[in-house]
Amino acid sequence: MTTVASNYLYSTLRERIVEHVFVGDALRELWRLGVYDVEVLRSEFDAHGYDLVMARGKIVRHIQFKTGTQKKPGTVSLSRALAEKPSGCAIWIRLEPDLSMGPFFWFGAAPGQPLAALHHLPNSRRVTPNKTGVRPIRKNHHEVPGAAFVPRSTLREILVDLFGDLAPTVVLEESE
Repeated sequence: MTTVASNYLYSTLRERIVEHVFVGDALRELWRLGVYDVEVLRSEFDAHGYDLVMARGKIVRHIQFKTGTQKKPGTVSLSRALAEKPSGCAIWIRLEPDLSMGPFFWFGAAPGQPLAALHHLPNSRRVTPNKTGVRPIRKNHHEVPGAAFVPRSTLREILVDLFGDLAPTVVLEESE
């Protein structure tokens, strides 16, 4: 049984489930479209502003996932390091209690283009207070307003945001 408390008590598990389901659903959707030339690379830990890297041809996307149960994103904290990647982006995913996903919200530039600079946005604060009860400023994290995220109804729309044209992969015949 899912409870509200499970969202924060098991937040790391929830993040892993969302990431795995997103990757599986994305690869299945690409497969159905005849797109087979996609690479998926996982970050061991989130120290450089992204959770996952997906690549197709020359398009390399460093992706930061954010999730929530509200209808649309509020202010989202993103690492400045994400904007320093060649084509960083963030995907905010609405989750149902059973972890069904959608709609999605996109924050990024066209495939191959860098994410807009974040340094002009206010710094975010740590989620949890330190031992003195203060939530210190995170110097390398910035508050992106939820309105900057573009709504997307389907995963296919997100895949187009990530890679542009989803033309099928050319399959070379095996020689005998």
